[in-house]
Amino acid sequence: MNSDIVTIALVQSSCRSTPEENLAEACLKIREAAASGAQIVCLQELFMTSYFCQTEDYEPFGYAETIPGPSTGVLQSLARELQVAIVASLFEARARGLYHNTAAVIDADGAYLGKYRKMHIPDDPGFYEKFYFTPGDLGYKVFKTRYATIGVLICWDQWYPEAARLTALKGAEILFYPTAIGWAAGERSTDVRLSQQTAWKTMQLSHAVANGVFVAAANRVGREGELEFWGNSFVSDPFGQVIAEAAHQNEAVLLAECDRSRIGYYRSHWPFLRDRRIETYGDLQKRFLDEA
Repeated sequence: MNSDIVTIALVQSSCRSTPEENLAEACLKIREAAASGAQIVCLQELFMTSYFCQTEDYEPFGYAETIPGPSTGVLQSLARELQVAIVASLFEARARGLYHNTAAVIDADGAYLGKYRKMHIPDDPGFYEKFYFTPGDLGYKVFKTRYATIGVLICWDQWYPEAARLTALKGAEILFYPTAIGWAAGERSTDVRLSQQTAWKTMQLSHAVANGVFVAAANRVGREGELEFWGNSFVSDPFGQVIAEAAHQNEAVLLAECDRSRIGYYRSHWPFLRDRRIETYGDLQKRFLDEA
């Protein structure tokens, strides 16, 4: 077997009624993925609950848990049993009154490898995340799993090339994006829906090309409140070619083979990392460049 080839799976689900039901369903889907040959499995953003950020309320804080904690404990046992690595997005309770949108990474032996806290927090109609989540303070992270070195970024992070670049520069071979994005249920224009979805995918494909890495986005499906999640989970190779894609309306366990040897091939033929002019990028630390 070619050790450069790793099979990944993205779990695209609709929401069940309770966290317990969602965790049980995720475990079933992870088992299905492992039975189909998956070695790394990524769940969607905040997979344990509905997307509660559509409104500002205090009740959802009761969903938050420590990481590591009860849910990661269940997933660690499952990872050890199935010999799969797992990326799991959870609502983290860090301290009283301090919460994060966080992804835990578990290796194929059940070891907890660490966490990534979502850095970019949106505040838009239907996506009031700043009410719930403190921006991440762990920086951009990579995790050396048994099968590949991966980076994890979360949903709104998808729109920021700086996040993808810094994670890739740390050695990530595959960027995983647990996601919860959809259309406003009242938006019926097919053109508007398609343009939004296309922009979302195009942005992530650009991260794959610019950094010479695989990109894998796991979105949820189904209608929740005033949002209709558009699914469309996908995996891109390092040249921006989609190698696996799920439908926008159905639950799915999406599998893809990622040949990590292709990273060197594409980076040699399109040497973007070689030709970076790092000495000219200092102004990226400024919010905006006002004219003199």
